[in-house]
Amino acid sequence: METTKIALFKGKQIRKTLHENEWWFVINDIIEALTGSADPSQYFKRMKQRDPELAKLISQGGGQFVPPLMLEVETSGGKQKMYCWHTEGIFRIIQSIPSPKAEPFKRWLAKVGYERVQEIEDPELASKRTRMLYKLKGYSDDWIEKRMRGIAIREELTDEWQNRGAKGQKDYEILTAEISKATFGITPDEYKGLKGLKRENLRDHMDDFELIFTMLGERSTTEIHRQENSDGVPKLKQDARRGGRVAGNARKELEKELGRPIVSKENYLPTSRKNKYLRET
Repeated sequence: METTKIALFKGKQIRKTLHENEWWFVINDIIEALTGSADPSQYFKRMKQRDPELAKLISQGGGQFVPPLMLEVETSGGKQKMYCWHTEGIFRIIQSIPSPKAEPFKRWLAKVGYERVQEIEDPELASKRTRMLYKLKGYSDDWIEKRMRGIAIREELTDEWQNRGAKGQKDYEILTAEISKATFGITPDEYKGLKGLKRENLRDHMDDFELIFTMLGERSTTEIHRQENSDGVPKLKQDARRGGRVAGNARKELEKELGRPIVSKENYLPTSRKNKYLRET
């Protein structure tokens, strides 16, 4: 299941990831959003030097403050471990940053944390919020339906992987790459490079056909796992290649009919709409 999400504060991307059913935020993203620093890691280091109490909380914790954790999040180079802290910890960091953005950021952070509590109590709210966010970004209703269905299929697949011996994000990336290579002829990282993406989610920049074949490859793989009661990463990799080939063969047939490739360097959402959304956020 994908747990890393991108939140936006006044056009700045802030990555957050679920840890023990709570949002944890990438500290460097917070610092960059509030200070505009080109080197948030150095800024964070200087913060600890001038605020001994903060440095103690970061190293030892205390009260409701557990120390920051190195959690896996999406980066331009794939999944990497980065320092993250929960909502209370981020509030404490804000206290040490002299920024006019501090107060609106506190309100934003409180809202994000409260929304997570609501989502735990009513999971349907998470789906509704995701749909609304895509709508605000300018995606069509038809595209949103496909994207939401793709999210459900992906979660179903990763649940199967978890139950059948895959151990964590690294195995998921390996298995996903097998499906992608068999479906499209390229890995997800190569696909992102083709589309000129860095932090962005690849699937958010796929068109209808790209999403459909992604879903077909992943849904086929899930069914093969169940049909053969597969267990262990080597067998899951074999299944992933087979599931991807089902989608890959269908893609090639469609390409013959259309006389053009399905894999495209184009991004589904026009740049003008993306820029408009960022200006208004």
